[in-house]
Amino acid sequence: MSAYSYAILEAPSTLGLATEGVERLPEQLLELGLADRINARHAGRLAVPPRQPIRDTETGVLNAEAIASWSPKLADAMETLLDAGEFPVVLGGDCTILLGSMLALKRRGRYGLLFIDGNADFFQPEAEPNGEGASMDLAFATGHGPTLLTDIEGRGPLVRLEDVVALAYRDHKDQEEFGSQPLPKELKALDLPVVREMGIEAATREAVDHLLRPELDGFFIHLDADCLDDAIMPAVDFRVPGGLSWGELEMALRIAMGSGKAVGLEVTIYNPRLDEDGSAGHGLSEVLTAALEHAAR
Repeated sequence: MSAYSYAILEAPSTLGLATEGVERLPEQLLELGLADRINARHAGRLAVPPRQPIRDTETGVLNAEAIASWSPKLADAMETLLDAGEFPVVLGGDCTILLGSMLALKRRGRYGLLFIDGNADFFQPEAEPNGEGASMDLAFATGHGPTLLTDIEGRGPLVRLEDVVALAYRDHKDQEEFGSQPLPKELKALDLPVVREMGIEAATREAVDHLLRPELDGFFIHLDADCLDDAIMPAVDFRVPGGLSWGELEMALRIAMGSGKAVGLEVTIYNPRLDEDGSAGHGLSEVLTAALEHAAR
């Protein structure tokens, strides 16, 4: 019997971006056979509200009202899967889907977050050049930002700072250039330079050990495709040189899944429109398949 029973949920939101294309992520990975290869049930596709091209005047965030009203719908769909004993594999979409995912878990208990992303996503609205929530999602989930987005259902913060590990981010120059607020010291940060120094295995084990503390009921995995080396994953809207190799990401996911305490996974930001030869999507599908198949065994 499998250790995990996977259910794929499509959450093709672009509400957190000024650009389009990432809404095709689920379709592309499903066409590449992800569901069949990990023996996952297809649990449906969420409808997403239309986007607005201008920032919300109250919050300074694009589509703030839509994100706040849609996130509980994603949380409802996720909870249905969790209630059935399934492991949600949520295919985004941009990084603001994190709010729906963590809301589902906040309703149920105290959960941690393994945040594998090329960017720290901790901008404040006044510093984010385009008002994109996808650059602020970790800030919002931990209670930093406008109340509309940090206190959804009155449950904010959706995850405590001390229950988060940010792994392998490398956007230090952009944080400095645009004036992002720094990651709070309570949040465990293992950026790409630290990962390079420690090695991916040791860094991931340290991250996962932090999320296996007895006060946590489990942890969720956020995976942004831009954590990968720009040379192998050019199909993202905001490109930064460097990043993880396919093998490093697979090892990180295997270690996280192998802990037995991961309760769900979301995949964000891969943009098929920018994947000219299809190699980036194929590689992403291969890594997800390898890590999730291994955990199921």
